[in-house]
Amino acid sequence: MKYEIRYKPAFACLFVTLDPGEQVTAEAGAMVSMDGGITMKTEFSGGFVQAILRSFFGGESLFVNIYRNTSNKKQTVILTQSMIGDIHRIDLSQGPICFQPGAYIAHTPGANMGVKWAGFASWFAGEGLFKLEFTGKGRVFYGCYGGIMEKQIAGEYIVDNSHLVAYEPGITMNIRMSGGLLGSLTSGEGLVNKLKGRGKVYLQSRSVDSLVGFLRPKCRF
Repeated sequence: MKYEIRYKPAFACLFVTLDPGEQVTAEAGAMVSMDGGITMKTEFSGGFVQAILRSFFGGESLFVNIYRNTSNKKQTVILTQSMIGDIHRIDLSQGPICFQPGAYIAHTPGANMGVKWAGFASWFAGEGLFKLEFTGKGRVFYGCYGGIMEKQIAGEYIVDNSHLVAYEPGITMNIRMSGGLLGSLTSGEGLVNKLKGRGKVYLQSRSVDSLVGFLRPKCRF
């Protein structure tokens, strides 16, 4: 399966070219356009039970769409995300990966979609009780608001939770105050995510929460 990510980094779109018989699975609402020889089928994301957990306890969509080339020539489907920002790819041959709500865009055959218990720390941070987890040997495409940074950690690492996009399952999360009570209230940082373990984390350079906070006092409705 061939793909190309265009209009990086601010307005990235994913162009997937399918040979006859090939297919790609994408988040509901991710399609921009597709050639006429592609058919779309909608199903529960990861099965009924996991779809329920993903939707009601993880803040994700209940359904995914499967795009399949039923013609006898190459066909292209264009996918994107709802926010302004970059799109990257992760090869699952390097190991499983967990995503924060809203990051997932699409995956290829061989990638297995499931859910992973995230803990009450994630729930207190407003990120849900379950995370979307991918295992297998396929590829996963994900996006974020802003640019994507990859960081290899070994030990403890502090992240503003609104900047965390994805992480390897061996890393644990613990929500805590950014400083003392007064410092947390006055610094503008509030709660932060204390990551612990060894592996890769993926961060976004901008925060949707910060954007909303910036725009709110300027809106006059």
